[in-house]
Amino acid sequence: MDHTSMDEILKKASVLVEALPYIQRFNRKIIVVKYGGSAMVDEALKRSVIEDVTLLKLVGFKPIIVHGGGKEISRWVEKSGMEPKFVNGLRVTDEATMEIAEMVLNKVNKSLVQLVEQLGVLAVGVSGKDGGLLKVKKKYADGADIGYVGDVAEVNPKILYDLLEKDFLPIVAPVGMDENYNTYNINADDAACAVAMAVAAEKLAFLTDIEGVYKDPEDKATLISELTVSEAHALIADGFIGGGMLPKLNNCIDAIDHGVSRVHILDGRIAHCLLLEIFTNKGIGTAILADTETKYYHA
Repeated sequence: MDHTSMDEILKKASVLVEALPYIQRFNRKIIVVKYGGSAMVDEALKRSVIEDVTLLKLVGFKPIIVHGGGKEISRWVEKSGMEPKFVNGLRVTDEATMEIAEMVLNKVNKSLVQLVEQLGVLAVGVSGKDGGLLKVKKKYADGADIGYVGDVAEVNPKILYDLLEKDFLPIVAPVGMDENYNTYNINADDAACAVAMAVAAEKLAFLTDIEGVYKDPEDKATLISELTVSEAHALIADGFIGGGMLPKLNNCIDAIDHGVSRVHILDGRIAHCLLLEIFTNKGIGTAILADTETKYYHA
């Protein structure tokens, strides 16, 4: 065996050894993965995300996927001769759009089930309507009526616990019902956050189209690897956080305040970003943690 081959083997061994304490720490713990953005559109990235989640399952984690589908919904709305409309970043969802959204999300859901099962893990796709998983109340955008868009009012995680106990990987579509059993579309970030809080997840990971949280979005050198809740509040108060990152970071803080141990914001455009963040000392995105948590990334 030549030196190059031996070096490659030793590198693989060192990676496995580095991952060992994380596998031990999070064995049998629930991890919620919010899956969306470019990683849902690019087939190679889609497969790498599903490979990551499947590996987490096979090494003893209990992953739950909550997925979006906004780009696909917009594509089918346009195909149907309608124009997608948004108010403050929220999709205006009339009855016809809701019907399309639910069909598209169910299609996406079952395609993810198919991918997981191709990799040898049994998955079950559910929507928030199944088993009363996600109960919603009508959401407004600064007082504007945007139709069938819901805020999660209550989570009944029994169906998720039952699936995890039977060794299935649950995959959740962000659709729910109100008290009158009307169907509502739910922002996938909000749905993932609500699910993570309801099951007291050890980790919640958001796959996004950005590298993580920056102190200065114009300066890539200011990427923050770890951020406490207090530090996150300070960044928001000082005006460093804006745009789409603001509601996402608020979701992260909310999740931590309600018992989730750590929240990760990851660039889903990087292949195997989940494994890199969870199983390596440095990680690649931003981890948000409670003020009482111990930081464990090392330079």
